[in-house]
Amino acid sequence: MQQITLTQPDDWHLHFRDNDMLLETVPATARTFKRAIVMPNLVPPVVNAELASAYRERILAARPQGSDFEPLMTLFLTNNTTVEDIRAAKKAGVVAAKLYPAGATTNSDAAVKGIEALFPVFAEMAEQGLLLLIHGEVTESHVDIFDREKLFIEKFLVKIVDQFPQLKVVFEHITTSDAVDFVNTSSQNVAATITPQHLLLNRNDLLVGGVRPHNFCLPVLKRSTHQQALRKAVATGSSKFFLGTDSAPHEKQAKESACGCAGCYSAWSALELYAQVFEELDALDKLEGFASHHGADFYGLPRNTKKITLVKDAWQVPESITLPNGELIVPFFAGQTVQWALK
Repeated sequence: MQQITLTQPDDWHLHFRDNDMLLETVPATARTFKRAIVMPNLVPPVVNAELASAYRERILAARPQGSDFEPLMTLFLTNNTTVEDIRAAKKAGVVAAKLYPAGATTNSDAAVKGIEALFPVFAEMAEQGLLLLIHGEVTESHVDIFDREKLFIEKFLVKIVDQFPQLKVVFEHITTSDAVDFVNTSSQNVAATITPQHLLLNRNDLLVGGVRPHNFCLPVLKRSTHQQALRKAVATGSSKFFLGTDSAPHEKQAKESACGCAGCYSAWSALELYAQVFEELDALDKLEGFASHHGADFYGLPRNTKKITLVKDAWQVPESITLPNGELIVPFFAGQTVQWALK
């Protein structure tokens, strides 16, 4: 197949960051996607409707001229989140709230300690129709980093789903066969996003031959058997799995440092790389559902009407991107060849 035409896709999980960074991240996403679920882990985090609305306006101001790209805003849950916060968020057009266990990822130190304390908030979210987006990892230091997703399912996620059957839950950026099995055996109110990096890479791509900081993300890349489970899941065409890039920019100096910031900035190549994966799986006929239909359907939003076309035309991802402040970002798959291109 030399070209494929799809309903314009949406990105159901990404990080734009803020301020000058938006001048890079928003246009890079808007070139491909019509809508995107915007993560709220700024500094300070987006914890209420007022902050979400202000952040949305900053994103809209960074859109390219003539773009109709639409950011979909989320709330950052903390132990201080109230049912009144949820009601106000719904009224302001916020579509979901994000649960980060404290310390699970970038800028998550203000997040939740003691998930059961948020059960009244979850009940109100179910009542208001706000989705619960979950970074599903435990964060206790004694737990092996490769086991944290599996243990979160056993310790917390089963309990949340059982306690709130009417609450729509998105298990974000899943990385393990355990997560695939959990989503597949749960009700239709449970779904998951899958990133390009977790479909394309495994922990060898992070660790063999020396640590590769630009492949470091959280949840961390897992062994190849888990990667294959994710690839098998998307190849089935199940509506329970959909596109969420987790595109997460960091300046080059922050990635290549003792900090080793987590995140892969994939906005420059994400859709094209997904197409490459689906072609490898002989499942290009399943790409449109994964990229364009399943997420919108799960969120209860209309599918997009515009079409886009990808063509079989090899190109190279840039080695680096210069930000407005002069600093560099190394994009995901930097310097590597991608087989599909946006027409």
